[in-house]
Amino acid sequence: MADAKQTNVGIAEMAISDDPEMTLAAAHLGSCLGIAVFDPHKRVGGMIHCLLPLSKSDPAKAEARPQMYVDTGVALLLDKILSGGSRKQDLQIFVAGGAEINDTAHVFEIGKKNVTVLRKILWKNNLLIKAQDVGGSNARTISLQVGSGEVWLRCQGAQVRME
Repeated sequence: MADAKQTNVGIAEMAISDDPEMTLAAAHLGSCLGIAVFDPHKRVGGMIHCLLPLSKSDPAKAEARPQMYVDTGVALLLDKILSGGSRKQDLQIFVAGGAEINDTAHVFEIGKKNVTVLRKILWKNNLLIKAQDVGGSNARTISLQVGSGEVWLRCQGAQVRME
């Protein structure tokens, strides 16, 4: 598609689109999480790029930039998608990241904590992850093509569709 558009979702950013030509992408996901949400009935998609698991670590920063944290960011993303008329049971959720890039001693385990917090939030909301690629020690890029609902993962030069 020559006219395709892309929005790069940076750290602590979120994007939502119903433009069928739009691709939402979160790149360089190490311990961060890239979370894509797609409603195939409303043909709307959203993506968030979260850095840290819990907003209580810095409430002032969380108030200013809720997308930085998994707990507040995912709640915000879901609220925005659902307020547009989507239903929870229609949402498809894809996740990438949560790696331990520079934590070989496993001291901080930010990636693991990000994934754990996300799973708890989704469980509390009766939502399931459709596909994920998390953990390990490699950075990833996740992209959502809003028109088709296809989600692609790029890791170590290879690109595969998440299904």
